[in-house]
Amino acid sequence: MTRLLYTLFLSLLLAAPVSSVTAQQAPETPQIDRSATGGAPTLEDILARQRGEAVDNSWRRNADDGSADTAPGAGPLGTLGGMSDAEVWRDLRFNEADIKVSAGGPVAKVLVQDSGMAWLQFRQGPLITYGGLALLGTLGLLVIFYLIRGKIRIDGKRSGRTVTRFAFIERFAHWLMAGSFIVLGITGLLTLMGRKFIIPTFGHEAFSTIAIASKWVHNNISWAFMLGLAMAFVLWVMHNIPNKTDLKWLAVGGGIFTKGVHPPARKFNAGQKMIFWSVIVLGASISASGLSLLFPFELPMFAKTFGILNDTGLPQMVGLGVLPTDLPPHQEMQLAQAWHAIVSFVLMAIILAHIYIGSVGMEGAFDAMGSGEVEEQWAREHHGLWLEELQQKGQAPAPGKAPTPAE
Repeated sequence: MTRLLYTLFLSLLLAAPVSSVTAQQAPETPQIDRSATGGAPTLEDILARQRGEAVDNSWRRNADDGSADTAPGAGPLGTLGGMSDAEVWRDLRFNEADIKVSAGGPVAKVLVQDSGMAWLQFRQGPLITYGGLALLGTLGLLVIFYLIRGKIRIDGKRSGRTVTRFAFIERFAHWLMAGSFIVLGITGLLTLMGRKFIIPTFGHEAFSTIAIASKWVHNNISWAFMLGLAMAFVLWVMHNIPNKTDLKWLAVGGGIFTKGVHPPARKFNAGQKMIFWSVIVLGASISASGLSLLFPFELPMFAKTFGILNDTGLPQMVGLGVLPTDLPPHQEMQLAQAWHAIVSFVLMAIILAHIYIGSVGMEGAFDAMGSGEVEEQWAREHHGLWLEELQQKGQAPAPGKAPTPAE
């Protein structure tokens, strides 16, 4: 026992000076000498990059270990034709190496590209989390609104007469665009979120089959969506130009929140115009990024866009600094996929509200895109100015008169 106490006392006595010196030197951050590694990153650099933190690579890009001045083969590490391994990999890392490839094009020249880690973390984290919450939040708000407001009914007495709301070509364009968008939304969500939800429940093989099928369907149905989008724009753009009547509609919320309130509107009211332009603008953006994904490395979008934004000074004004304009093709694809998904989530949330109003939310609304014929009283309450225009043109029965039979 006495020997054990002596040993413990001696150990504490020897460790005290070391602990004292360590405590005094702890506040000082040692300067890392990277010259011996030819500019190679440290462990902390690697860990910081994996955590998604910004890493200053300027020291690494311009680092020189001096081995280029050494004769080939000299020294313990040797050199490669007057250039060291560190310099070769540094050039590859920053996409500055003069590389020639026999096949594969520009994509094959990029051998080292580490922005994929940040893209993967964004895709598996914030994108799925906030995108999913946006859709669930929208559905929740619609349920609450329905429980409070109920179905928007036709207030006046039904006339028993109908008015042609949309012709066949208009309904075809709508359902072509709407149907394809629903399929694209489902297959896109399966591709993005399936790994998290399908694999734990049904296994890897089931997810593999579903993911492959979803990708094939998604890629091919996209053409139908773009065609429907173009048709809808041509058919309805003139009816969706904002005017003073829209201000009156917006002032009372379109009568959606209050029973018996029916502001004047033409063929499309202010709410429908906002839906229209959201679909056109966001749909066009989704289509553009989708084409970039369908034809990888052939339709880069972001380098030129970042250059234009830098010229306007907007990124600097919001604190983003100068956006990069020298992007490798892989990073272009990663940005295109991220943008494609973000805009799709926003448009899906908007379309959920549109589907609600056009189905369970408003009485008679579905008939407009179902049969194309709507009850005259419904048209008078929700699109009174449009009904008056049709009556003046003889395309709708005058008030109190039966409709003229079609020839």
